[in-house]
Amino acid sequence: MQYGSITIMVLLFYFSNCSSKRENDGIIGLEDVKLSTLTGQSIATGEFEGKVVFINFWATWCGPCIHEMPSIEKAQTLMKGKDVVFLLASNEELDQITRFSKKHDYDFRYVQLNNMEELKIPALPTTFIFDTEGILKFSETGSRMWDDSTNLELITKIINHEE
Repeated sequence: MQYGSITIMVLLFYFSNCSSKRENDGIIGLEDVKLSTLTGQSIATGEFEGKVVFINFWATWCGPCIHEMPSIEKAQTLMKGKDVVFLLASNEELDQITRFSKKHDYDFRYVQLNNMEELKIPALPTTFIFDTEGILKFSETGSRMWDDSTNLELITKIINHEE
């Protein structure tokens, strides 16, 4: 193999592991996401009817996940009063999520994700944003500064059915 081919393969591998935005392929809807409360109760997605649902998939051991949490909390505060629900979903054991929530002073609705493999989430953090009808409008792997004006505008456009 020549050096040029090896360089291209290394670059392709590197960029395939970077943050990426996916368009909705029509397969994942909000009803496909299986969530539970921290007391183990199943969450019916009908509870979110008429609301945009922002779900950040994270883990207690994930540095980039924890790094973006302050910006998610600030975005949630800035979007207060709008038709959007913020959920932080981990597929870890309930006691791990609960310990994390008590140790960190964030005003989040933490939930347990029960079907991460089915959703084909490639890495953490990953964020899904569903519109008011439960249709996936945004999906991205990698962290963001969610309180940045561009990202707040993205959420607002989904709320206003412009995205």
